[in-house]
Amino acid sequence: MSHPCYPHPVAPGSSATGQDALTTLYQHRLVSTGQLHRMITSHHTSPEYLRRQLQLLRADGLVDCVNRRRRGQSELLWWLTEIGAEAVEATGFLPARPYRMSRHAAAGPLQGHTLATVETGLAFVTHAARLGHECGPLDWTPELAHYYRADDRPGEELSLIPDAVLHYVHTSADQRTLLTLFIEVDRAQMTVGRLASKLHAYAAYHAYIPQTPTRAARKNTRPQPAWRSRYPLFPRVLLVLTGATRARLQRRVADLRSLAAADPALTTAGIRAGVTTLEDLVEHGPFANIFTPVLGPATATDLWLATTPA
Repeated sequence: MSHPCYPHPVAPGSSATGQDALTTLYQHRLVSTGQLHRMITSHHTSPEYLRRQLQLLRADGLVDCVNRRRRGQSELLWWLTEIGAEAVEATGFLPARPYRMSRHAAAGPLQGHTLATVETGLAFVTHAARLGHECGPLDWTPELAHYYRADDRPGEELSLIPDAVLHYVHTSADQRTLLTLFIEVDRAQMTVGRLASKLHAYAAYHAYIPQTPTRAARKNTRPQPAWRSRYPLFPRVLLVLTGATRARLQRRVADLRSLAAADPALTTAGIRAGVTTLEDLVEHGPFANIFTPVLGPATATDLWLATTPA
């Protein structure tokens, strides 16, 4: 038996919803009941059926949960146990990931950032459904490593790890456009300088051209940036801010733009990068004018980031 949205085999004795919960938790590591409901059972008015399926998976030792209290309300946060992760990996449906969640990690400082990243992806899923575009709960991958070397740190292999790499298909009457996004979620807990250094890393990765190992290979091969082996176009970089008042987030945007304008590597890279708030993304969606370009005029634009340098 297969689920209509995710056509992979469902284990005997497991419901399609239970199987979808396992794969979604494997992909996103830590998800609240409400978020999981919006991902896989939004066709139900209530998450009650999902809760029952999760408790069955928990009884089988496949998932576990921790309680989170927020604004006077409590909610369960779910993750896969080692057994649950092995069960998903055995299907071969998703690329294997070495990361494993634990009770301590689920209750620790990682919690808020992980849930905010899930909420960011969910905003794209929700508005894609509203607009008739395509983006599902498995269309973004958290913390996907991209390796490169930089001129200012010779001999050292560096890694660029976006909070998420998201794939979105924009559809119109006569055209389908695949958008790939590098997403960074900032909860106002790091300095603006560190946030600017992340943008610098994107510029360095954009410029990085691996050395061809032999002289003969160098003669027969035109050097290509490393990113071209993974993406047809360099993904847009989106910074999503949350965790503070709107006034404070606006100050962070202004400071970030100032630091970006002073970075020669970034100003010459031709990267399309924009910044918005999670609240605006959730409320208005990515095709409203909610993004401020990191470079160039501070004119609000949509996900196309058309006012940034090409």
